[in-house]
Amino acid sequence: MTKDLAAELERLGFGVLWLGGSPGGDLAVVDKLLDATATLVVATGIVNMWQADPQQVAASFGRIEARWPGRFLLGVGIGHREATKQYARPYDVAIGYVDALLGHGVPQASLVLAALGPKMLRLAADRTAGAHPYLVPSEYTRLARQTVGPDALLAVEHKAVLEADPDRARAIGRLRVRTPYLGLVNYTSNLRRLGWTDSDLADGGSDALIDALVAHGDGDQVAARLTEHLDAGADHVCVQLLESADADPLAGYRELAAALSL
Repeated sequence: MTKDLAAELERLGFGVLWLGGSPGGDLAVVDKLLDATATLVVATGIVNMWQADPQQVAASFGRIEARWPGRFLLGVGIGHREATKQYARPYDVAIGYVDALLGHGVPQASLVLAALGPKMLRLAADRTAGAHPYLVPSEYTRLARQTVGPDALLAVEHKAVLEADPDRARAIGRLRVRTPYLGLVNYTSNLRRLGWTDSDLADGGSDALIDALVAHGDGDQVAARLTEHLDAGADHVCVQLLESADADPLAGYRELAAALSL
């Protein structure tokens, strides 16, 4: 993510920019993006608890909040056992990490937790502002809202491909869903809880699964699919546009901004 891209997304009317991956505990990338914009909120999706010391993260939050008050949302998460050698007792680690952040001055209202299962969703609602579920269809959002209650923030992620041809769109979406997400047990377990079968999860995902996880079509069609999450109880939808390698990402966001009337 570049400063110029952040500034253009702000100009288009997008209100929040979610940073994927696992930024370091110094959160230096957040300073750069906020410095290049005037109103845009930057959120981390997510800071990995195994990779960043909570005291350093809390200190970084304090630095950012002092300079750009109210424009940073700290998203943290437990990551995946497949990528973390020391992965053990993730729920207990999440409790300890959240408590450490709160104890070092991060306000509950400025903190969200990556969550999928009911237990982690309840922790997000009880100890943070709410949950940031990733790779979820709108049917999940309805159930998640019931779990977290009416007041917790529910900020879900949904992938999108601006492509009219369904086969081409699914090919782009399947490439990103297959690797790494269908190889990570946190995501596959969540999809199984929703009723998706081993057959749906095999070979990069069935067409039905890809259609549920990746909105596709023109801007209006994608906007309608994203709105399904809002109708199901989400407060916010983090849209991740997937494109071919030679595509201009801003062109897609311009089309989507127009369709959403931003």
